[in-house]
Order: sequence, then C-alpha cells, then structure tokens
Amino acid sequence: MRHATLLRAGLSALLLVGAWAAAGPSSASAAPTEAAHLPASTALLTAMQRDFGISESEAVARLADEKAATALEPKAQRAAGSAFGGTWFDAESRKLVVAVTSASKADAVRATGADVRIVEHSAAQLDAAKARIDALPAPAGVSSWRVDPARSRVVVDVVASERRDNDVRAFVAKARKAGPVTVETTAEAPQTFAAGTVGGDPYYTGNVRCSIGFSVHGGFVTAGHCGGAGQSVRGWDGSAIGNFQGSSFPGNDYAWVNVANGWWTVPVVLGWGTVSDQLVRGSNEAPIGASICRSGSTTRWHCGRVLAKNETVNYSQGAVYQMTKTSVCAEGGDSGGSFISGDQAQGVTSGGWGNCSSGGETWYQPVNEILNRYGLRLHTA
Repeated sequence: MRHATLLRAGLSALLLVGAWAAAGPSSASAAPTEAAHLPASTALLTAMQRDFGISESEAVARLADEKAATALEPKAQRAAGSAFGGTWFDAESRKLVVAVTSASKADAVRATGADVRIVEHSAAQLDAAKARIDALPAPAGVSSWRVDPARSRVVVDVVASERRDNDVRAFVAKARKAGPVTVETTAEAPQTFAAGTVGGDPYYTGNVRCSIGFSVHGGFVTAGHCGGAGQSVRGWDGSAIGNFQGSSFPGNDYAWVNVANGWWTVPVVLGWGTVSDQLVRGSNEAPIGASICRSGSTTRWHCGRVLAKNETVNYSQGAVYQMTKTSVCAEGGDSGGSFISGDQAQGVTSGGWGNCSSGGETWYQPVNEILNRYGLRLHTA
C-alpha cells in the first residue's frame, strides 16, 4: 500500500507541474534525465533488451538503423516511382528494403542507400485490391486483412477454429477475386482493450478505463472506442480532465480529449515507476519490421516489431481500416495508450488478441491520421 501511495503521490506532483502526457501498457516513471538527449532512454533500451533478447549495444545500433531507414523511405519511394511496391526494415541486413516491379528502377533505388526486391505487384495494385476487400461485409471468423509488401500479396487472416465456416469460406472466395490474396490463420479474434473501472489508472469515461495516448496542444489523443463525442473524462484521482471533442469507432479508432480543470500536457510517455519517462520528439512513421514499444495503464511497457500496415481489423463492433499490426502484447485497460518508436510517436492502442503472459498481437491507429483528422498539433520536446 505504501508503495502504491508513493507512486500516486509522485504522479499527482507531476500533474501539478504539467506532466500529463501519454500513458499506455507499459510505463516509465522518473522524470526525464540526461539520457533523454541520447538516441534512446535507458527505459527504452532496457525494454528492448528484455523483449528482443538483445544487448544494450545491439539495441542502440538497431534504433539508429531504424531511424536512418525511416528518414530514407520517402526518398527511396520517389526513386521507385510508379514501380514502387512497398517497404520494410530488415533486421538482419539492418537496412530499408524497397520492393519494385521493374528492374529498370532498381539502380535508382539502390543509389538512395536502400536494398531492392523485385516483386510482381505495385503498392498501388495491392492497395486497390485491399480496398475492394474492404467493401465486402466480413463475418466474425475473419480477423483482418492487409497488404504484405514482402510477399506482394494481400493477406487475409481467419480465426483457425472458424476457417471451415460457410460465411468465412464465402468471404475468402470473394476476396480472392479482388486480387492477389493469401489466406492465413490466427489463434483468436481481435478485441478492443478497454476495461471496467479500476482505481488509480489514467482516465475513465463512465465505467470504462482506458489509457492516454499522446499529448497534443490543448489535450490528448486516444482510442475512439473508449468514449463518444461529448462524454466527460475523469483522471486517475476522479477529478475532471475534459471531454471527448471528437471520436470515431468503428471505421476508425481514434479520438481526442481536451484538457482543462487544472490539467496540463507535456510531451512525455509516463512510466508509472517501472522505467524512466520517454520524451516525444516527433511522429515520423516507422517502417514494417522496425522495433516499437507500447505504454499502457494495465501492462505498462512492452516492445515488439511492426508486422504490417494498412490492415483492416474486423472487431465484433465493425471493421476498422488503415491500422498497423505489431507483435506487442496488451490487455484490457491498455486501449488508447502510446505506441512509440525511439522518440517518435506512432499511434494509439486499439485492440488485438492474447495477453502479456502468453503473448499475442496488437493493432494501433496511426497518430498522424488522428492529428490530420482533427487539425491537432503533437506536443513535442
């Protein structure tokens, strides 16, 4: 009890001086230190060592390589032109890989510093095929579908126990007519990570507990399934924070909440006494294959890899589009929490399957889409 009281007292002090940013399924407490000016905080490096099974020097090198790949991606895409087939980060070669449909573009792409793979379908063709699948009504036994640039296919995931279901088989048959499709199975159906009221967590809407994503000027962003426009939001101590100013779910899974009543925002992902806080310095999008970490009010800090982008997730409430899938675990109450790569904000936790004991996968709504939708400005260090 005394430990919990100290944690709450510490958080209260942070709130008084304006340190309320993004809480999510993992955390880091202590205030930012000199390490925040290094390529990565000690907290982030420690989490990567634990979740990837690598050394500190390997974690530092990986973050540097991923940062370079992220910066290179727009230039490499321009070099590929209409032959562009997608990109991903290869952890073994430590380089950005660019798929192209024409060998004549390979040298131009290599000249940017990226590796090249020749593929059958362009990104535009794959995106068009996925859009046709998006227009199909999906049964509950279909988990999600996404573009996989490495295989140059659209991958449809079905729940293993439902793969012989007539509705699932009918959906798959129609999906195959939309373009180049590969069908895979997944262990469980996705679900959102909201939870019932539990004391001492980041914010509440009615009897639902969720996690703060990232601070923006005037408020914070989070998951749309956590509350509808106009609903009031309370902090961990029960005091009023503000209201949902905008919210979208399903279709999307994003929202933003204004901050008032003595609450402030700062560009920090909170640590809750587990690891040091992580400063947020921007929102450059990490490529497929990059390492990524998540912070949330239930399971605190966990890391994994970006597995896919532009994936449609079929929740029981309806499909959500343009999601990013990761190998990071999450649990109830982590919804809305922060996904961060290095010091770059990536997105807010939406849902997934599994848990942080046995493992699983989690999707997030990319943060830049939320900022653009509501005209918000990310609060950065």
